[in-house]
Amino acid sequence: MTSTAVAPTPAPPRRAATARRTRRDWRGWLFVAPFMLVFALTFLAPIGYAFVLSLFREQAFFGGTTFVGVDNYAQVLADPKFWDAFQRVLVFLAVQVPIMLVLALIAALAIDSARLHAAGFFRVVIFLPYAVPAVVAALMWGFLYGDHFGLAADLNHLLGRDVVKPLSDNWMLASIGNVVTWEFAGYNMLIFYSALKVIPKEQFEAAAIDGAGAFRTILSVKLPALRGAIVIATIFSIIGSFQLFNEPNIMRTLAPNVIGTFYTPNMYAYNLSFGAQQYNYSATVAIVMGVITAIIAYVVQLRGSRKGM
Repeated sequence: MTSTAVAPTPAPPRRAATARRTRRDWRGWLFVAPFMLVFALTFLAPIGYAFVLSLFREQAFFGGTTFVGVDNYAQVLADPKFWDAFQRVLVFLAVQVPIMLVLALIAALAIDSARLHAAGFFRVVIFLPYAVPAVVAALMWGFLYGDHFGLAADLNHLLGRDVVKPLSDNWMLASIGNVVTWEFAGYNMLIFYSALKVIPKEQFEAAAIDGAGAFRTILSVKLPALRGAIVIATIFSIIGSFQLFNEPNIMRTLAPNVIGTFYTPNMYAYNLSFGAQQYNYSATVAIVMGVITAIIAYVVQLRGSRKGM
């Protein structure tokens, strides 16, 4: 009996497969090339230019600029004006952000519940202030805060004494926090509400079978499911707090003795650049603040991820 040997099928050339894979990779890069170009021109290039500016210093007497390395960074870290502004936004962050997020969370839970009538109407009303530009919102609330006009002046006139002083030194930070909360509570509410709508119905059915009431369902089902959305909203709020600029800059015209040129780090960098023509030092302040913001946001993200594991 004879056996016929079957010749093995030759494997396709490896070089051809590699060439096809390379062509597919390049075609993918062609699709993302427009975005990468815009991203490089509008994001990476300004950051790189600001970093280069921060390494130089303008000569006061002889003109021109000279390379100073990290001297500008050392000067910023020892600048009392910068740390005063940073401490102010840090207090603003510690007080305003929790209040805003709690209000947004309560609004999202109320709208998501079946007991609230006209939920769509309230959702639009709460979100509507976010559609108002920050400059317009600051002007509107600035007129309400005015000592000689607006709601605050009318209340003081009604009470017969200056009780409400939103533009005073003791109340200014709280007044700005009120404006920011009014602007962004609806935005964070929409983030929480969107996260609530994607919770599987099986979890609510299981909670109902276990006899959980409305409050217990919020604690055991809704809040754990909102953990990721809360982390995202917290990170966005931290970044927004450290970028505080429009509201105090607009209200500075109403209270110039309270809000100075270095009331916030962004205002300090802006006035250094456009007021004092210190572009190099202004770029250094902006980069230092950006690094601090990135570190704090990253730490919050790590802690939120670990708690979610």
